[in-house]
Amino acid sequence: MSIPCKFERSILSYDEHEIILRSHHPEIYDAELDDLKALRQRLRDMRDKERTLARKKRREARGKGAPRGQSFPGTAEHPLQRKQVFAAALKRVNRELDRMHKLEARAAHVEAARRALAMRRAAQFPARPAGGDTAGEGMRALPSRRRRTRVPPAKIGSVSQATKAAQAARDARNRSTQ
Repeated sequence: MSIPCKFERSILSYDEHEIILRSHHPEIYDAELDDLKALRQRLRDMRDKERTLARKKRREARGKGAPRGQSFPGTAEHPLQRKQVFAAALKRVNRELDRMHKLEARAAHVEAARRALAMRRAAQFPARPAGGDTAGEGMRALPSRRRRTRVPPAKIGSVSQATKAAQAARDARNRSTQ
């Protein structure tokens, strides 16, 4: 469930709200990769701090742990809500970082595919004929200008072998039924 911006504003301080705003719609797309990574770390720290406070308050409410240091007023509900706000912001930043990484990877794959296609096309068509032949030595065969297709050695004879194997299986079935 998404958290309304008005609720975020009411539960956070001004500085915290400024940080959270950088993870929202228009600003997150303008941020650079390094800025997003720094923002992610900052949000993780803030979320972890609130999570610790919420756990501490729950332990105190159950009577398991004595209050440590200056008492934090209120119940564990307030730190939990703040933690949810920070976690939602962290989720947005992580999604944007993931989107950026996928975009970079896609661009790299497209570039690699273009290079591979160019190399394949260059290898398929023969180069210009050599200008080394001289007159006076009789007729010479011209090299073929057609594309070169190569059949893998494993494929040669595999069709006839498959036919032989299928015929043998049929013959064996017919012998057993007779």
